[in-house]
Amino acid sequence: MWLPELSPGTLILAPAPSGFDTIHSIDNNAFGQPFVERTDADGRELVIADGSSELHVRLQDERAARRPAVLLPLDSMSELRLEVALHFVRRLGGQRIGLLPAALRLTSFQKGRLIQLLHAFDVHESGGRPRDVAAKVLASDHAQLPSVEWKDSHARRKANRLIHDSIALVERGYLKLLRGL
Repeated sequence: MWLPELSPGTLILAPAPSGFDTIHSIDNNAFGQPFVERTDADGRELVIADGSSELHVRLQDERAARRPAVLLPLDSMSELRLEVALHFVRRLGGQRIGLLPAALRLTSFQKGRLIQLLHAFDVHESGGRPRDVAAKVLASDHAQLPSVEWKDSHARRKANRLIHDSIALVERGYLKLLRGL
């Protein structure tokens, strides 16, 4: 599960203080059944999907489901967290709105690029060289070129870039994705 401090797409709910009239409780009818639900010492976590994105909801305790209040840390991602909270509140109110703001949703191009990077990392991690990445990931015929021609091939440059970017992604670069960067 995503750590709330690393992902603005994780909504933290606490019980509302006494004296506040809470209008909505967490109702499965507004979201459908969560596809992941986990309880641990820190509370309960739900993952709710709507086809285009998924929202991670961290409930500090069971009272947070009945009398929810959004906990909004004022950190470098507070504006993005606020957008996530607004989407959540609007969805609870019955509006048909995406669970996450556009900044946190991946485009089709980004999804394809991430799949390509992870595939390149797998090939490289299992001992593959740039030629192997060009052949298996890029499906490039240039991987069969003689060494002299391969050296100047655009497929070689692209394979090397994929390897470099995939290593950066796996070594904590994925955190940028969580932050919508």
